[in-house]
Amino acid sequence: MFMRTLLHQNTNTQNTNSGRMEVSLRLAMSLFGLITVVVLVGSLNGLKERNQHTDNLTGPDFSAEASLVKCTLQGTPRQPAFSMDGDFVIGGTFLIHYQAQTVINNYTSKPELPICKGSFSGLGLQFSRTMVFAIEEINNSTELLPGVRLGYQIFDTCASVPVAVHAAFQLSNGQDPVFYQGSNCSKSGQVVAAVGDSGSTSSISVSRSFGSFKIPLVSYFSTCACLSDKHEHPTFFRTIPSDYYQAAALAKLVKHFGWTWIGAIHSDSDYGNNGMASFLDTALKEGICVEYIESFYRTDPQNKIRKVADAIRRSTAKVVLAFAPVGDMKVLLEELSREPTPHRQWIGSEAWISDPLLMSFSFCAGAFGVAIQQSVIPGLRDFLLDLSPAEVAASSVLTEFWEDAFNCSLTEAADPHKGKCDGTEDIKALKSPYTETSQLRVSNMVYKAVYAVAHAIHNAVCQETNGPTQCDKHKHLEPEQVFTELKKVNFSQNGYHVSFDANGDPVAFYELVNWQKSESGVIELVTVGYYDASLPRGQEFLINRNITWMDGYKQQVPVSVCSESCPPGTRKVLQKGKPICCYDCIPCPEGEISNMTDSPDCFPCPREFWPNPKRDACFHKPVEFLSFDEVLSIILTVVSISGAFLAIITSVIFFHHRTTPIVRANNSELSFLLLFSLTLCFLCSLTFIGAPSEWSCMLRHTAFGITFVLCISCVLGKTIVVLMAFKATLPGSNAMKWFGPPQQRMTVVSFTFIQVIICIIWLVVSPPFPVKNLTTYKEKIILECALGSAVGFWAVLGYIGLLAVFCFVLAVLARKLPDNFNEAKMITFSMLIFCAVWITFIPAYVSSPGKFTVAVEIFAILASSFGLILCIFAPKCFIILFQPEKNTKKYLMNKN
Repeated sequence: MFMRTLLHQNTNTQNTNSGRMEVSLRLAMSLFGLITVVVLVGSLNGLKERNQHTDNLTGPDFSAEASLVKCTLQGTPRQPAFSMDGDFVIGGTFLIHYQAQTVINNYTSKPELPICKGSFSGLGLQFSRTMVFAIEEINNSTELLPGVRLGYQIFDTCASVPVAVHAAFQLSNGQDPVFYQGSNCSKSGQVVAAVGDSGSTSSISVSRSFGSFKIPLVSYFSTCACLSDKHEHPTFFRTIPSDYYQAAALAKLVKHFGWTWIGAIHSDSDYGNNGMASFLDTALKEGICVEYIESFYRTDPQNKIRKVADAIRRSTAKVVLAFAPVGDMKVLLEELSREPTPHRQWIGSEAWISDPLLMSFSFCAGAFGVAIQQSVIPGLRDFLLDLSPAEVAASSVLTEFWEDAFNCSLTEAADPHKGKCDGTEDIKALKSPYTETSQLRVSNMVYKAVYAVAHAIHNAVCQETNGPTQCDKHKHLEPEQVFTELKKVNFSQNGYHVSFDANGDPVAFYELVNWQKSESGVIELVTVGYYDASLPRGQEFLINRNITWMDGYKQQVPVSVCSESCPPGTRKVLQKGKPICCYDCIPCPEGEISNMTDSPDCFPCPREFWPNPKRDACFHKPVEFLSFDEVLSIILTVVSISGAFLAIITSVIFFHHRTTPIVRANNSELSFLLLFSLTLCFLCSLTFIGAPSEWSCMLRHTAFGITFVLCISCVLGKTIVVLMAFKATLPGSNAMKWFGPPQQRMTVVSFTFIQVIICIIWLVVSPPFPVKNLTTYKEKIILECALGSAVGFWAVLGYIGLLAVFCFVLAVLARKLPDNFNEAKMITFSMLIFCAVWITFIPAYVSSPGKFTVAVEIFAILASSFGLILCIFAPKCFIILFQPEKNTKKYLMNKN
């Protein structure tokens, strides 16, 4: 069982830390740990031992002793840093030194125990002494485990997995070199539970070792989310939250401040690897991109540490998130301090962000992160400072701490370069992580872990009665019983709640802490908020005071993005081969907008809307039509009214001189009807100006069609009159008899009536109607009259054209008739102008966009109307007004 457990542990440890020199150390030390396990002496030797022992026994004890197996430790036991006997013993593993001496085994002699060396951890000593304090406090309690004395065995793991595993086996077996046990030596001895370890990698190995024997392990500082797996670590508990929650808190913290481009470094250990993996999963969901990910370990070669430091220096990300323990961060920050480093905003995990030792690196001022909740443990400071010389001298660990803190020696055989301690050393005046109790965080996790174990033991051996609580200190307590009770613990100590969920994890609660420089220039740890995972989503964060950022930013939040945010009116286009946070901002295409920052897409405006110039909002498209307040409309209106006024003046002149030969020469009745129709033609152009409505659309086309047919009918009648008049002068001709005034009137009415019928059919079947033209222009709406039936529209125009052509042909035939005033010539010119205008009108009408279509139609109406009135009536008016001598029948009848 020991071999299987040990090999399992070694396999996982190598996978986690492959490629480092420590692998060989772990293998060697694990083998060393294996030989310290209590083994069953071979059956023959065991039988021999029992026979020898039997020979020496007499009396009634013979049968009892004969049934026991002699168990012998096959290695040198490791001495605990602190120990005390008790009715029930609790184990403890703490990182008091940062490194273990590397031992190279030659396999020809018995391996030696690795010796702890390197930097001394004042915090680790504080944590271990906190466990001692808690146990002594419990032993003095009359409510918790009354009458029961707890003992402890506390080991220094030296930040080494093999040492931690060795300590775990020793806690499982005890320290007795020889003891007797029934049937075999696989039964665990000594401790009923253990508190530890500080590192996740060590806790993983220790937990697997303890798991086979159902020994519960309550960690105070191991946060790897992998330890929540009850299949791998069935007896593991912890009083510190899992990295699953820490990773979520850090990712949301980074997102909260808008940092989408960060660098990430982590320890090449279970803590760093698993923590960073959890963070990256959450960061991906939050839209955070990582420029680089670097891993390292404190025992790595210097060039590997330098590579990580160089990656931080040359990066474009201004925010660096570090998921590493204190020892690893110390090595990295020392490397960074050797050369000038650009200002970086550090985001730290709870393992190092609250460590006072690292606050001496001033370039990290403004660091921000999550930390274990600050707490108060009454009496702990007095206990830590109450170190008598005798107590210090009795403990090798306290001796080393004392000599290191005061730079003196307690023994003469110690370092000759140090003076002898003279007893004047004042630990109360000492500035050390060990004596720093203003920021008790992890120490409270140790305190709660010890109390959790004590409550589990209490529930297992004590009974609540009506009187005082009765506890059986002689009860044989198995670790499995403590494990069962640990799952049920639910209590509060000093105002801090302690309980475990199904995975052995507590409720996640973190303080948000910030490294702020005091007025004296010293970096202090300031709590600026908290993160509570038990609160509803979106309410987990609370930042309740100002944050100091990295140098150069003061109260301004640093910006760390790969690409600046795309403003509204643009969209993001990812840069090829780069993370999603690196993109270009492309303006939205025509007709589309984006109304938010960093929009991934632009979307089109509704049909009747169009983007503003910035393309960040849609507004109603301007509605365009030929309105009366436009310059073009005013000009056309003036021309139209002028034309109508000219027709009226001409009518007045003709009426005043109605008895003169020139007025009577060609059916004055048709002339007045023609002038009336021309007036209507000029005025009907006004119906094309203004906002189209249902009535105006029907009126403008029908009025235009009918008035023009009336006009052309009159001209046609006059042309026929000219032809008939000259034909009547021939001998034997009675042409005028068949085309007298009644026939002329009937001709005009008939031709006009046909147009009226065409218009009525058009209006009944499919009349013109107002419509919003959204296709001609994308950016505006053309309000126009749809034809309804294109056949009806072209039928109206076609009929006008037919009459005009017919009139033109007749006028051409009559243009050479002998007369001083041959009106047929004038009609020919007028029809020529009329036809030319309307022939050019068709392509101009089809190609003109928007309101200019209407303007072209008005221009054609006015041009053709002016052509008629000027060609037909202007010469007559000129003679009437300026050459009255020619206004005689004799002059008119003279042949050229």
